[in-house]
Formats: sequence, C-alpha cells, structure tokens
Amino acid sequence: MQRENTDVNVKPRERFLTLDTATTVMAAALMNGRELLGESNVYGERNHSVHVISELERLLNEEGLTRDDVDGIAVGVGPGSYTGIRIAVTAAKTLAWAWGVPVTSISTLHALAWGGWNRGIEMKGQEGKNESVNNGSSGAQAADWIVPVLDARRGQVYTGLFAVSTVDDVESPQRLEPDAIRLMTAWTDDLLQRLEALPSEERPPVIWLVGETAVHTETAERLRAWSELRIVPYELEGRWVGRLGADKLLRQEHDELHTLVPNYTQLAEAEANLLRQR
Repeated sequence: MQRENTDVNVKPRERFLTLDTATTVMAAALMNGRELLGESNVYGERNHSVHVISELERLLNEEGLTRDDVDGIAVGVGPGSYTGIRIAVTAAKTLAWAWGVPVTSISTLHALAWGGWNRGIEMKGQEGKNESVNNGSSGAQAADWIVPVLDARRGQVYTGLFAVSTVDDVESPQRLEPDAIRLMTAWTDDLLQRLEALPSEERPPVIWLVGETAVHTETAERLRAWSELRIVPYELEGRWVGRLGADKLLRQEHDELHTLVPNYTQLAEAEANLLRQR
C-alpha cells in the first residue's frame, strides 16, 4: 500500500535500503544515515530475482523495522550483467513507487572500487595503509588510482577510474573517468599514456586493480612501468552500495522514478570496429 503522505521532503530521510544485482553477488544493505545496520551478500547471479524481496524483508525484520520505516532506496545501475541490472532496478523502482519514497541510482563500479580498495588496505594491514597513502611523508602526496574491473568477455571489461588520497573511509573515491565497457588492452594503453603525461609528482604511487581481476592481470601488469600495481580480487559487498546510496540520499540527490534506467554502456566505435576485425 502506498503511503498517504508521499511528500518525501516532510521528514528527514535516514533509513535506507540499498541494492545491487549487476554482478554475481546480490549485494544489499540497510542504512541508518551513514551507519550500516545490516548487510546481505547472496552469491549466484542466476538466482538474484529469487532473493531480492526476501533479503530486503529480512534486513528490515532483523532490525525490528517495516516498510513504513524506510525513507529512501538506492540501487546500483551497473554497468554489469544485463539481466542482473534489470532485476535490481525494477525492484527498486517498484518498491519506491509502492512505498512513496525517493530512489537514487549509484554506480556499481564506484561501489566496487571503494570496497576493493578497502579490502586491499585490510590485506596490507596498517603499515601498508600508511605506506600507500602517504609513504611516510608529511607533505602533499599524489592520490592512488583505483581501476575496478568486471569481466565482459572477449577481452572486454566494465571499468572506470577513481582516485583516493585519504585513509578516512568516510570519503568515497573520486571519479576520474566515466564507467564504460572497454577493451582491456586499449584501456591499459590509455592509462599508460595518461601516466606518462603526468609530472612525476602527480603520478599515483599505487594503482589498485580490483574486482574480477584474474583474466586481465597479465594485461594490467604493464602499468608497473609507472606506478606500483596492487591486484585485489574482490566481489561486491552490500555495505559499499549502502555507503554510496546513503550519501546521495542524505544530499537529497534523487532520480526521477519513471526515467531511471540501467547503465548498460557500449564500446566506443573505434574499439567496436577493432573487436569485429578479430
């Protein structure tokens, strides 16, 4: 049943459900502002549609909450699995309409970058964290780069480029390049050209390749010519979808319900022509 009061600006929006099904993980979270109340990570891309509603209900029930306590919904719009993205976007739009709450879209790759970088920092431990962010220096330091990748087959990846220059995990990575599907070889060439053009003091001390890295590690190894490369196999977690979604909803950045669509992306024309020639 739709709420009688559908004016989403009447009360503060603090409790949010977030959802992403663009990868092999159905990642969901329940947030109270920027605080994580609950998280769900269900594996098995082919079964995402089976688990979406039940997992969201479980997150609410475990905190003693109901749909009337939800003040907003955030959804990952990809890029990633075509079928997977549609599941989350359809569910989020349906629930937002039925419950009379705002909906906002977030980038799956942005969440993957944030989570993968944090996983890498955890793996290195505190010593590695300090080293990668400031190299023990009190002066200004260039930001690390994060390159999230999801395998798109035939040498392609869904990817983007982000920068992170602080150990303060409240701040999400900053976007440097848009999400797109790219040929990994051409994307690596682009990154190498960008690195070469930068003054030495502005080059990232560390480049983090995170996500579905296995197939593309050999190609990415060329980045070591300019920066330290750290490779972090990583699967999306609901908490990072939650953090991104909560930030946008707290800033009152909403999407129009009926025009919210998945970000499927497509290859640039030159890359598509190259792929057809293979």
